[in-house]
Amino acid sequence: MLDPAQVPIQQSALLVVDAQDSFKASARWERRNNPAFEKNVAALIEAYRAARLPVIYFLHTDSDDGFATDSPLFKLMDFIRPGADEPVFTKGTRSCFIGTPLGAYLLERGVRRVIVTGIQMEQCCETTARTAADFGYAVDFVSEATLTFPIPNWDCPGEELGVDAIRERTEYALRRRFARIATVAQLQKELRKAGK
Repeated sequence: MLDPAQVPIQQSALLVVDAQDSFKASARWERRNNPAFEKNVAALIEAYRAARLPVIYFLHTDSDDGFATDSPLFKLMDFIRPGADEPVFTKGTRSCFIGTPLGAYLLERGVRRVIVTGIQMEQCCETTARTAADFGYAVDFVSEATLTFPIPNWDCPGEELGVDAIRERTEYALRRRFARIATVAQLQKELRKAGK
């Protein structure tokens, strides 16, 4: 794993993964974790814009309700308003690198480090973090700027994995194997320090 401490924050980009209204089509939205998600993602977007570093958004499409590209819910959440130089890529897999121009976009800008935020923590966010690490990027995974929902056990009706267990498992699997688990405050401080 390439350690984020070895790659200057000036060579990083913020990835905002699937922060889209599509998730609101499901009853599980009411069971989401992290009520501070929007505030934390917005704070990182603001910090990256202030540092004039890349911010990239993703929309996930699949056959689930609300995720079709012609659905009125297939759009970024209202708290996100991409700037003219902030691309929105559509993806059909769990990884932001597969089937999108992300790799070329980062290469053109000299990005060697990615900051992962978005929905769902253990699916598209974790998969993107693992792929990024395998492709040679340093990765910061910001759990407090991700969110998720309880996961049902399809083989045992009524059984599910709770959100606290999901976060613990995700951080445990990623930490120092694929990513550094970072906080919003850590990254804001690093960005401010780099701007001096």
